[in-house]
Amino acid sequence: MNQKAIIFDLDGVIVDTAKYHYLAWKTLASKLNFDFTEAQNEQLKGVSRVRSLEILLDLGKIHLEADQKKQLLEEKNEQYLQYIAQMDQKEILPGIDNLLHYLNLNKIPFALGSASKNARLILEKLDLIHLFGAIVDGNDVSTAKPDPEVFLLAASKLGKKPEDCIVIEDAKAGIEAANLALMTSIGIGGGKVLKEADFVLNDTSQLTIDFVQKLMA
Repeated sequence: MNQKAIIFDLDGVIVDTAKYHYLAWKTLASKLNFDFTEAQNEQLKGVSRVRSLEILLDLGKIHLEADQKKQLLEEKNEQYLQYIAQMDQKEILPGIDNLLHYLNLNKIPFALGSASKNARLILEKLDLIHLFGAIVDGNDVSTAKPDPEVFLLAASKLGKKPEDCIVIEDAKAGIEAANLALMTSIGIGGGKVLKEADFVLNDTSQLTIDFVQKLMA
């Protein structure tokens, strides 16, 4: 039997940087003279930075030229980087540190498959980067989730077939991508949005070693 591998999303699975993304987008919206709510922010989950800006501008009914959009993207990222510069291991989500060290100790291959262009920086801040067998982030792919490119590339880097990979995701687009890649999908964060996942857990604390051992079997 082929040994399975695990591919982790970053935001909402290993760490919650979504709050920092939200604060940075909210600051940008305020600058453009409209309010951006947490409910509206749900539309940006698992979506690329460029697409997120398009959604934000649509919500504010604002039309900008390409160079203006580029400037706003840079401003948003600067704001976001200021937030993540303060991060440390206390921000790792419940159970994840324990699970990653267990996988590493037991030589179970795992990778990161994230849309974030800052994924490596964040993993360094969390002191987790050395544990990962492969890292695929927004700098490595040309198409965003729900396209499965990010997960297929991660599987390839681990030397695994897609059907031998398990994806852990918190976003609808990520679950769609995992399913399109023909990988086992685990949704973190409740069933309504993630109902297409093979397994749905309420939060990362349910991602126990016992649960993962059963999956592997």
